[in-house]
Amino acid sequence: MAQLKQRRSENESGNFYVDQSCIDCDTCRWMAPEVFHRAGEQSAVYHQPSSETEQLRAMQALLSCPTASIGTLEKPKDIKTVHQSFPILIEDNVYHCGYHSESSFAAASYFIERKDGNILIDSPRFAPPLVKRLEELGGVRYLYLTHRDDVADHQKFRDHFGCDRILHADDITAQTQSVEIQLSGFEEIEFAPDLLIIPVPGHSKGHTVLLYNHKFLFTGDHLAWSDSLNQLYAFQRYCWYSWSEQIDSMKKLANYSFEWVLPGHGHRHHSDSITMEKQMQECVSWMTQN
Repeated sequence: MAQLKQRRSENESGNFYVDQSCIDCDTCRWMAPEVFHRAGEQSAVYHQPSSETEQLRAMQALLSCPTASIGTLEKPKDIKTVHQSFPILIEDNVYHCGYHSESSFAAASYFIERKDGNILIDSPRFAPPLVKRLEELGGVRYLYLTHRDDVADHQKFRDHFGCDRILHADDITAQTQSVEIQLSGFEEIEFAPDLLIIPVPGHSKGHTVLLYNHKFLFTGDHLAWSDSLNQLYAFQRYCWYSWSEQIDSMKKLANYSFEWVLPGHGHRHHSDSITMEKQMQECVSWMTQN
C-alpha cells in the first residue's frame, strides 16, 4: 500500500498521490496520462481526476501499479467496480490485463478471448479479482510468453487454469524449465490459423512475437511506440543479446501486415496496415543509424 507519509512533494494536492516507492516503470503514465506524469526519476500526479473517465483510469492505474505506489486520501467507494473493469478491452476480443508485476518490471500482459481457447500473453500478477474475471471469460488455454523477462506468476496461472505455457527453448531458465511447449528454430510457426509465432532474436536470444488475425502484434520487449521520437522503435539500451540480430529481426518483421503494436514495455500503437508498414521501415532505418 502507498504510504501517505512517503507522498512525493511533486504531487498536485488532492485525493490521488504517488509515494516514494515508485520504481519509474511508466505504467500509470500511459494508462492515465491525463493524471500522471514523470517528475524527476519517478511518477507524480499533475492533475487530479475531474471526470468519471479520468477517475476510472486513475483507479485502474492504481490497481495496476506493480509496487502499490499510488494511493488516495479517501477510501475508494467504487473499488469493486474498478476490479470488474479488468481486463480492459482494447479492440475486438483483445484486452489489457492490468495488475502489472514488479518481477517483470511492470510489463503489460494481454488476453485474447477466442472460441478455440483463450490466450494470456505474458504474465500479470496472479491477482484474485483478475483471475475471477478470466474465469468468467472462459479461463486460459495457453499462456504465451514472449521472452524470458516477463514470466512473473506463470506457474500460478498454470496451476490454476491448467494452461499450456509457450516459450522459445533459447529463453528457458531454471524458473521456466517445466514449460509445456518449448519452441525451437527461427522460422515462423503457424500455431493455429489465426495465430502466427515469429522468432525475433535480439532483446533476448529466444524472443518471439505473436501475430493474431494479421491485426494484433504482441511484441514483448522487441518493438514499441516512442512518444518522444514519434515513431516505432526498439530498446537499444535494454538489448541483452544482440543489437545487430535485433535489426535483422526487425527487417523480417517489417514484411508482415498488422494494425496494432501491443508491447510489454513501452507504449502501444495503432494505425492502418499501410501506414504501419511505412512506420516499420522508419523503425528499421532508425535502428541501423543507432
